Amino acid sequence: MKRVLVMGASGRVGAYLRQFWPGTGVDPLWQFRADAPDGALLWNPLSDAVPECGPVDAVLCLAGVTTGKDLGLNTDLALAALRAAQRLGAGRVLLASSVAVYGADPGPHSEQGPCLPANDYGRAKLAMEQVARENAGGLELCALRIGNIAGADALLGGLRAGVKPRLHRFPDGSAPRRAYLGPETLARILSHLVCCQTALPSVLNIAQPGLVGMDALLRAAGQNWDWVTAPDTAVPELRLNLARQQSLYPLPEATPEALVAEWRLTWAATRRTDSI
Repeated sequence: MKRVLVMGASGRVGAYLRQFWPGTGVDPLWQFRADAPDGALLWNPLSDAVPECGPVDAVLCLAGVTTGKDLGLNTDLALAALRAAQRLGAGRVLLASSVAVYGADPGPHSEQGPCLPANDYGRAKLAMEQVARENAGGLELCALRIGNIAGADALLGGLRAGVKPRLHRFPDGSAPRRAYLGPETLARILSHLVCCQTALPSVLNIAQPGLVGMDALLRAAGQNWDWVTAPDTAVPELRLNLARQQSLYPLPEATPEALVAEWRLTWAATRRTDSI
């Protein structure tokens, strides 16, 4: 069993792992900056020294900033993960990055292809990857470019009872199409990657094969929506080349129904969408 320090355990993806990791063969040490539950690690990685918490086999950094003026903290958190790995004897560090690093081109994007981020978040995540790689030393570092996570995205994750969501509609009548994965599926592949006996690549796309229309996802959730005309800057689709991932841990093709079913298992679904 691998002992894994999980930074950012209080976030939504961290909550998914806390729900779905039991029984997967991972011994997690959950890191919180405040209100840490019993058995968790209370530590602010941006201001505190790495605590004495015993050796770990890997560090998984989920902590990050998605909006606002502090996007540069993504790099600071990645460097804190590297320091923790060095201090605690971990050989492997996994950083949660994003497919936003690829920008507006529809793809399919491979890990070796160009990155031309179209927004500040994508630029911040790409800068995080680059600085972390320069400072990894002898650590095995893998940046996980994760697709849309059902429930941790702006669509299902943004649903509120009594509030109708809005979707971009493109000239051909379609909604945005994205590479998705379910929260339980994400937990499974992350548990595999932290425990994997073979070396991981420096960059890895993470998603289930195929594209899912956001309108189909709302339809599967039984949710009505309003259309708005997509602006010129909107991206109709973003495809990923998943050959690396599928060779390490094959995932089934994403379907709207399966994604919604996984999302409905989570605490986020029951807390935010009681009337859906």
